[in-house]
Amino acid sequence: MPRHGKWWIAAAVIAVGCYTTLWLGFALHWSWLGAVDSTMLDPLHRYGMKHPAWVSFWELISIVFGPWGFRLAAAAIVIFAVTRRNLRAILFVLATLALSGVLTETAKYLADRPRPLTAMTAAASTSFPSGHAIVAMVGVLALLTLSAGMLSRRSRVVTVVAGAVIVIAVGFSRVALNVHYPSDVLAGWALGYLWFCICVLAIRPVSLARAAAPDAEPIGAAADETLQAPGTGH
Repeated sequence: MPRHGKWWIAAAVIAVGCYTTLWLGFALHWSWLGAVDSTMLDPLHRYGMKHPAWVSFWELISIVFGPWGFRLAAAAIVIFAVTRRNLRAILFVLATLALSGVLTETAKYLADRPRPLTAMTAAASTSFPSGHAIVAMVGVLALLTLSAGMLSRRSRVVTVVAGAVIVIAVGFSRVALNVHYPSDVLAGWALGYLWFCICVLAIRPVSLARAAAPDAEPIGAAADETLQAPGTGH
């Protein structure tokens, strides 16, 4: 197996461990996890109740970089990929961003964790894991992977940093609004990363920079570029 394939499998195993630990933490009512969740939620709730503009700002972040925002981006990518006749890119977008919604609802149903009672905005379904955190992680990584080869090295660094900021901001917004516990967000990031790794290994996407060709090389190195393991540089 190529080195990058082993890295993605190892990353997926780590993500499974993180998600499982957090799920057991709330299911078994681990006191330390409950203390961490409360320590972050309580002061953010008090601050939000006194500053409506703060709440409005994080609501906007949740909307712009929420599931529908990434679905619009996915639709644009699919249209572009069709013009390039890049079937793997189309399948990768559909798997990562479309099926992540099914993954989210399934995970929420199995966990069935109630939302925090201090929620400052309306939110449907249950709390664990955070669907916003899942789609932000999956969406940003998928977009970075498919854009490999389309940007200069400097632009690539900027987009990776911007992507990281978006993922963190979306996760924080859900906690700031008190619609999720911090452990919900961490679990969402872990599950989103796991799903991304599975999609990379199963589909082996081809960069949008390439048109369809019989010998088109799957993105193994490009995915490594997105989040590269230490010591595995090209």
